[in-house]
Amino acid sequence: MPVLARLLALSLCLAGIASAGQPLVVAHRGLLQHAPENTLSNFRACLELRLGFEFDVERTKDGHLVCLHDDTVNRTTNGTGKIAELTLEELRRLDAGSWFDPRFAGETVPTIEEVLALVAEYSRHEVLVAVDLKAAGVEEEVARLAEKHKVLPRLIFIGKTISDPRVRQGIRRVSPAAHTAALANTPEEFPAALTDESADWVYLRFLPSPKQMKAVEAAKKRAFIAGVTVAGQLPDNWQQAAEAGVDGILTDYPLELRALLRKRGP
Repeated sequence: MPVLARLLALSLCLAGIASAGQPLVVAHRGLLQHAPENTLSNFRACLELRLGFEFDVERTKDGHLVCLHDDTVNRTTNGTGKIAELTLEELRRLDAGSWFDPRFAGETVPTIEEVLALVAEYSRHEVLVAVDLKAAGVEEEVARLAEKHKVLPRLIFIGKTISDPRVRQGIRRVSPAAHTAALANTPEEFPAALTDESADWVYLRFLPSPKQMKAVEAAKKRAFIAGVTVAGQLPDNWQQAAEAGVDGILTDYPLELRALLRKRGP
């Protein structure tokens, strides 16, 4: 496809992960500005560019795990209806690309297993992939699939994970190597998230201080920042987060963030 061909050509100038000490870039639903969200073509482009990505997990009427952000197919396919009321076969017949651009016609809604298998193809790329658990009760199944494809250490579980310790505990029951995050909306919530025994990451929705990031390091944990503070094209905030020492940044503008980090240097 011409659009993706141009994107992949960018890898010639963007290739390579961020320098040591730089945060890992995680593309919210993939390259939102350039390709239809939550599709395999989008995610493959991210991986070719050595970018991590975030994807969403929902369950179909017949129990299959699929990748869609909304609980309906209305916005990102040519169909209508709730995911929970559609079978996988019905979902697969929908076009998940034309709504974005006619050149993406024929893109389908991927299964979670297909997404994880794709990540496994790029085993030598150091990327962080965020798993947004939207459907209830799917956490252990997703963790087992990730373990099957040998990608579990490269994932961070978010979504329902960040606010529900039972979800975190379920994921860790599958494997102690699984990475789970606990939420800190504000500096006041930071100590509780830092000391949560069911999480090895702190999920931040505020710009942290270097002192707080030193506390994360001392606790042998890592920090992931997301939300309105960094989602938009906010280079000053990205810079502040990077300088404080966060380990991963989730944004709608991953290419712009990558360019800023490369300019910033180690």
